[in-house]
Amino acid sequence: MKNSKSDAYAKAGVDITAGYESVKLMKEHVAKTMTQGVMSEVGGFGGLFAPDMKDIKEPVLVSGTDGVGTKLKLAFLADKHDTIGIDCVAMCVNDIICVGAKPLFFLDYIACGKNTPEKIAEIVKGVADGCVQSGAALIGGETAEMPGFYPEDEYDLAGFAVGMADKSKLFDKETIKEGDVLIALPSSGVHSNGFSLVRKVFDVENADIKKPVEALGGKSLLETLLVPTKIYVKPVLALMQEVNIKAISHITGGGFYENIPRSFPEGIAAKIKKDDVKVLPIFKHIAEVGGISEHDMFNTFNMGVGMCITVAKEDAEKAIEVLKENGEDAYVLGETVKSDKGIELW
Repeated sequence: MKNSKSDAYAKAGVDITAGYESVKLMKEHVAKTMTQGVMSEVGGFGGLFAPDMKDIKEPVLVSGTDGVGTKLKLAFLADKHDTIGIDCVAMCVNDIICVGAKPLFFLDYIACGKNTPEKIAEIVKGVADGCVQSGAALIGGETAEMPGFYPEDEYDLAGFAVGMADKSKLFDKETIKEGDVLIALPSSGVHSNGFSLVRKVFDVENADIKKPVEALGGKSLLETLLVPTKIYVKPVLALMQEVNIKAISHITGGGFYENIPRSFPEGIAAKIKKDDVKVLPIFKHIAEVGGISEHDMFNTFNMGVGMCITVAKEDAEKAIEVLKENGEDAYVLGETVKSDKGIELW
């Protein structure tokens, strides 16, 4: 590394030494994510992980990948980069837990116009925080400096996670029947979906989004929108030990209409009373300012529900109890009915 310096590459806009400095600065954040099974340090050509399978009869690997989307534009406007990585991890591990798998490790990919080591380290700090929240190890990643492709002060962030489950313990949506109960896990806000619409509604690049907004409890729009996506892994893992979970839906882009039916078999639909949804103030504000229909709101955003868990009616009370013991203000969202509509919102 000491002799690795290319003046020609630097003149083209790529600073190799900045990449080395980024790795050096991020190592302290990566270190806090280390779990049993990690066999390598960040900086090698591949991340090594040896899973503990002593209690797993038929191991199944479950993978998930996603990015943060145009929520990044808000991070650029705020010049705040230490939480956006939580969103990246959340979008991946929340999907993995939806099938009943425990996240094992995570890798990130950061593409930027200019590698500013301190900024890259901030981004990775958020990724590491998300990994700690989900119990996953950050075992590798990539930072790509791409001048001329990205503006100097912008970047993109994506990630990839791998989890594991015992085949016999994977959730089986075919067990869902009429009369099962839907349980809501509240979201922390808009999470990481629908930001193209959010940015259009509020004209965020031109408006003063740092001023306090009464409808948001005195918080600014920028502060409210940058709240990281909630990670549900640990509460769900705790619930799996106590209750038979039939299915879980991660409410992302497409809102209720797209995501909840994905976890149901043919002929079964969700029946949800809209008044029972604990809608967060930010969604009411988006609808009012943007003049957006109720249908489009429920078809775009999570509306205050980050996850929907399906359990048998006799298990619902116990499920809510366990979830509350693990920090989730869970509540009954609705029930399953015989229908081909996928979801009935009334």
